[in-house]
Amino acid sequence: MSDSIKNVAIFGATGMTGQATLPLAVAAGYNVTVLVRDPARLPADHKASRVVVGDVLNKEDVKKTMEGQDAVIIILGTRNDLSPTTVMSQGTQNILDAMKARGIRKVVGCMSAFLLWDKSKIPPRLLAVTADHERMYMVLKECGLDYVAVMPPHIADNQPLTERYTVTEKMVKGRAISKHDLGHFFVKCLSTSEWDGKTVGLCGEYS
Repeated sequence: MSDSIKNVAIFGATGMTGQATLPLAVAAGYNVTVLVRDPARLPADHKASRVVVGDVLNKEDVKKTMEGQDAVIIILGTRNDLSPTTVMSQGTQNILDAMKARGIRKVVGCMSAFLLWDKSKIPPRLLAVTADHERMYMVLKECGLDYVAVMPPHIADNQPLTERYTVTEKMVKGRAISKHDLGHFFVKCLSTSEWDGKTVGLCGEYS
């Protein structure tokens, strides 16, 4: 655990990757606050220190979540809804605004490896969601904070935590990362400045 970072807000904690990240952050010794629309989506045995019920698109809910925080992990998504959206970019903007108001510097944001690809190779059905990831990325890059922009490939639901994965700047060398290894990297970023201000891809080796 970082000496300067003890309290962490996770946005997107009820999604697949969020549910893998939350227990890893707690196990690493962080006090975790989550903002959720539906607390019933959290596992019954979750160890979050504080649960705020609200919406990332509501600035007041975001401000409330940010009280007492030292860092932020953003894992916003649209689940299986592939229609045009601004949830990720607008939600991230609200988060960054609240961070700046409180003097919080560290933010780890999850987008998609599609942003590292040639756009012509992105499946058409994923273009609308990818466009909002692109907007989110621009907001993050221009925020002036200590951001890490994480671009995972396919996030595997059924692969284990290995803690052995390859991290590369502005590229992805493999086809998949387990949700647990992805969460592990988010948490790892809280205790190092190695990836601050960088765009990284990561992938694992699974049998």
